[in-house]
Amino acid sequence: MITFKNFNIADWFSFYRVIAAPFLVLLLFTDNRFLFACFLLISYLTDAIDGYLARKLKITSPRGSQLDSFGDQVTLLIGLIGLFVFEDVFIKSNLVIIIIAFIPYIIQMLIAYYKYGKATAFHTYLAKISAIIQSAFILSSLFFSPEYALFYIMIGFGLLETIEEIILIFMYPNWASDIKGIYWALKDKRRLKNKK
Repeated sequence: MITFKNFNIADWFSFYRVIAAPFLVLLLFTDNRFLFACFLLISYLTDAIDGYLARKLKITSPRGSQLDSFGDQVTLLIGLIGLFVFEDVFIKSNLVIIIIAFIPYIIQMLIAYYKYGKATAFHTYLAKISAIIQSAFILSSLFFSPEYALFYIMIGFGLLETIEEIILIFMYPNWASDIKGIYWALKDKRRLKNKK
């Protein structure tokens, strides 16, 4: 159960993305592309702010990492739905590539839920780069029109990031957050202790 009184300022920025989702869906139903893109931009900005605040104020926590990851997933899903609604021709013409890119992501989620009982919150450097590229592609597509070069870059980084997440799941016997990447995971003493 969520206890809001224990939320810190970084948690509230993460939570904003969750509570903004129904409003964004409403904007889809009213066919308001510009307002949808503007509020989606605000959601993406809160993603940049919450992590920065948590590290700067030293208020990182497993709960915050999970909330941040959930907010990210909700925002990405809403952004993709926005593309389906407002750029359906582009989506339909690239549906095979999109499905191929999503299959590893679904596999990664299934493995995480099977092993940990919840989604991962590694927040690797590759995941952060991938999220920036995804948001740049989605926002530029909504404000202007889809750019194929950025689309292919987004797909490539998304696949690399998903593969890294799957590898990290197998490396960590217990749920862990804020892992910079495979290189840092190999040096992570917590993982080595948990494996013994």
